[in-house]
Amino acid sequence: MNLPEAVVLATNNPKKLAELRRIVEAEGLGVRVLGLGDVERYPEPAETERTFEGNAFLKASAAARETGLVAVADDSGLEVEELNNMPGVRSARWAGPACDDDDNNHLLLAQLDGVPTERRSARFVCALAMVSPAGERKVWHGRMPGHIAETLEGDGGFGYDPLFIPAGLTVTSAELTPEEKDSISHRGIAVRAFVEYLKSLKSEVPA
Repeated sequence: MNLPEAVVLATNNPKKLAELRRIVEAEGLGVRVLGLGDVERYPEPAETERTFEGNAFLKASAAARETGLVAVADDSGLEVEELNNMPGVRSARWAGPACDDDDNNHLLLAQLDGVPTERRSARFVCALAMVSPAGERKVWHGRMPGHIAETLEGDGGFGYDPLFIPAGLTVTSAELTPEEKDSISHRGIAVRAFVEYLKSLKSEVPA
């Protein structure tokens, strides 16, 4: 595969789109990163798989097929050991399909009410899938270990960031700058691996 002029990230989440653009543009590859708002609308697939990788490929495959562009999609979530690694693939819908981040965070706090710090271990995980119009498929994974705080802290990030304290830190992900979060986050790890793949394609282009 040649270095694409543009890739489409199969998401309507503006913060995920900004995150990918920030990391790709920092490398000066000249690859435009589009979101679903930048392409013609199409029916998005339901996330019916039981794994992050499976759902990521569902979304990337649909975007590549419908747009004719190299497509990437992530499926990410939070695994809490005390809850048998839930919410997992249900992270975005933990409090119900019509609920938002705030609802999810308050439900998680209620489920861990009274659980001591040593039993609040958790990790963010990410699968980032790429599918080309020609059918090439690749996937990259990222993990960020940590634990769940007892109160919501910080107003940055999104999702469970105000509750998640990364390993080795004393603040939540929502209290980090975007650049600090990118450097350690599960999605940042996966995205940087994708960017390294793009860089390898660029190095193969004849001078």
